[in-house]
Amino acid sequence: MSERKMKDSGIEWIGDIPEEWRILRNKYNFNVHKNIVGAKFTQYQLLSLTKKGIKTIIDGEQKGKVPASLTTYQIVNKNDIVMCLFDLDCSAVFSGISKYDGIISPAYKCYECKNHLYPLYIDYYFMTVFVDRKYKRYAKNVRYSLSEDEFLDLPIIIPPLPDQQRIADFLDKKCGEIDGLTADIEEQIKTLEEYKKSVITEAVTKGLNPNVEMKDSGIDWIGMIPKNWCIKRVKNIGLYRNGLTYSPSNITDENNGTLVLRSSNIKDSKLSLNDNLYVDTFINNELKIKKNDILICSRNGSKELIGKNAIITRDINATFGAFMMIFRCNCPKYMYYILNSFIFKYYLGTFFTSTINQLTGNNFGNMKIVFSEDEFEQQQIVKYLDHKCSEIDSIISSKKQQLETLAEYKKSLIYEYVTGKKEVA
Repeated sequence: MSERKMKDSGIEWIGDIPEEWRILRNKYNFNVHKNIVGAKFTQYQLLSLTKKGIKTIIDGEQKGKVPASLTTYQIVNKNDIVMCLFDLDCSAVFSGISKYDGIISPAYKCYECKNHLYPLYIDYYFMTVFVDRKYKRYAKNVRYSLSEDEFLDLPIIIPPLPDQQRIADFLDKKCGEIDGLTADIEEQIKTLEEYKKSVITEAVTKGLNPNVEMKDSGIDWIGMIPKNWCIKRVKNIGLYRNGLTYSPSNITDENNGTLVLRSSNIKDSKLSLNDNLYVDTFINNELKIKKNDILICSRNGSKELIGKNAIITRDINATFGAFMMIFRCNCPKYMYYILNSFIFKYYLGTFFTSTINQLTGNNFGNMKIVFSEDEFEQQQIVKYLDHKCSEIDSIISSKKQQLETLAEYKKSLIYEYVTGKKEVA
């Protein structure tokens, strides 16, 4: 195959493109439509824009909250490109091709590809544009949003139609292979995390001595426990309280405020300070974080995140938000492992209503747990679990690194082909 002749695209982040490819502004590539459904919404599937593309809410692929009224929603046609053009600095998904005829929030923009475009190629092209926030540089406001006129005035590169189809079909095959490997590794990580939780649960409910005399705990999901252990309510082991309530007007910068720990500050059962928020509110001593506190997510839009927790292993000048709680006791690491067993999986389902996912202080304090009051035994269990969990975490970390490598490879693959740096054989 002879070397392709290239030319300057005039687009900084793309550079050179094949000589026969065109550069066209979006207004020449798309028909804009916003057809409001009105009273006819029952004829259509309800769709949502997610991190994995456009999914159905009502008819099968994804469960979701259905708005009280859908009359203001807009019609989406199969192969439309759906855009979210606001807040380009966040990690949300900003474009996706619709595989369905349906309806979607009026907050999004719907674009029909003109005849010189192959929709699936355009979908891959915009994956490259948005995944690295390429369009952020064109935004003119602090929210990093684009108006529709600004978007339509931006240039994109357009290969000949047969090339678009070849590129899209090739990427479909290759990305499908990558997605298959990714799904396998994600399942392995899920299995390892469940195994880790089962190891913790076994240790904190049965102990480490397989020959110890046992007794019935009286709790169905726990069964038999060591004879010298007892059942205690959490409130009889330590103190807990909910966090700080603040308003948007209280938010400030690091130099003028106090760090507020939130759900996003708990990553893989450890404290993470990569997503920080500061407030200028007065913080009393009861709301100040102390070393060995256990920080717990008590309210979240996702049920699965209720109860996730991290132990504070060092002194830190911080408080915690209203959707969080802290637990303070004399055996923090032992209790940390108890709270990372299957205990929340068992109890949390009984604490929720259909409208709010919340672990109240009263429900938390009244949870019954298996407890060894022997401090030496507690220390032995902690030592054992530190070692076992470290081994499992090391394997999980390696798997997550594989996921990052695959994601980078997929991103690079798409970029190389939709910008003409590589040619489909």
